[in-house]
Amino acid sequence: MKFYENNAKKIFKKEGIQILDGEVAYSPQEAMAITTEFGVPVAIKSQVLTGGRGKAGGIKFADTPGEAFQEATELLGSKIKDETVNHLLIEKKADIIKEFFLSITIDRANKRPIIMVSAEGGMEIEELAKTNPEKIIKYHVDPLREFFPFEAREIAIKMGVDSKYIQGIGNVIWELYQVFDKYDAHTAEINPLALTPEGFIAADAKLEIENDALFRHKDIMEELNFQKKEFAFVTLEGDIAVLGNGAGLTLTGMDMIKLAGGEPATFLDIGGGSSESTIKKALSLVLTYPPVKVVFLNVLGGITRADDVAKGVVDAIKATNKEVHIVIRLTGTNEKEGQKILDDAGIPYETSMEKAAKKAVEICNSLKN
Repeated sequence: MKFYENNAKKIFKKEGIQILDGEVAYSPQEAMAITTEFGVPVAIKSQVLTGGRGKAGGIKFADTPGEAFQEATELLGSKIKDETVNHLLIEKKADIIKEFFLSITIDRANKRPIIMVSAEGGMEIEELAKTNPEKIIKYHVDPLREFFPFEAREIAIKMGVDSKYIQGIGNVIWELYQVFDKYDAHTAEINPLALTPEGFIAADAKLEIENDALFRHKDIMEELNFQKKEFAFVTLEGDIAVLGNGAGLTLTGMDMIKLAGGEPATFLDIGGGSSESTIKKALSLVLTYPPVKVVFLNVLGGITRADDVAKGVVDAIKATNKEVHIVIRLTGTNEKEGQKILDDAGIPYETSMEKAAKKAVEICNSLKN
């Protein structure tokens, strides 16, 4: 069974191998949300089970959430070597100093695992074997005895790397073999293993496990499940972002915008029990969506407290360097406290959804003129 890179990395991390911070996206909106949350440039990596995706254009980079949205739109649904891209791994972009190659597989002729390493990382091993075979170091492991850390360091020495890197590379070789052995793998590979200011990081990961051994690893099958995002987010054709605490309330807010003559730019359901941090993340997300001119936040406080909403709004506006035009309908639990927070921050609000929607459309129309 082959694992996608994002799942392989979860397993590698569990066994002590350092990886980049990353999350999975199934839509351009999710890619934009993740990039917004990271707040730094990202790598957008197509998740396919075939090699050579970099040369095939399956890896892109983005400096902003808007760029991430555009790149993800191009990648999702595209084909890499006849395999359709259905999801992406969004990772913080690494500051790579040097790249190395590490791979462990089964040498069927010798009936034992073989470790293959090279100081020339970032390229396919088949290509390296053709052009510079002498740069690939091979080491057979006796499967009937333990593979020791000192052996891994000896392999690193044979790679010809600087002495200050031997311990670090040796550690990763040893840890990768533990993954290979523990999970009954056909192949466990890191290409490239990246040297960064933070240390050695698995910038890519490949893992293939023997199908007949999967019954011994039921726990890792959970690695195929991805966490649900905090809120539902859909982009539309208009220019007024609509957010609400609950799908019904958000849809009603969109209807009100249309009745007032406007067009919704987003549907974003922040959920029924949203916290201050969730409000901030949601607002930060829609503010990065280029078509948005005005934000209409429709909140009827129940489990969601109006004062938490107000604090999240204030924090989100402070955190952005973009001019924010926002209209809030705020009523319900702790509404007086929430309204005071907005008053103190100079942020307009209404208690009537209809009035708030009309005001949002008026502001949007004035910005167009």
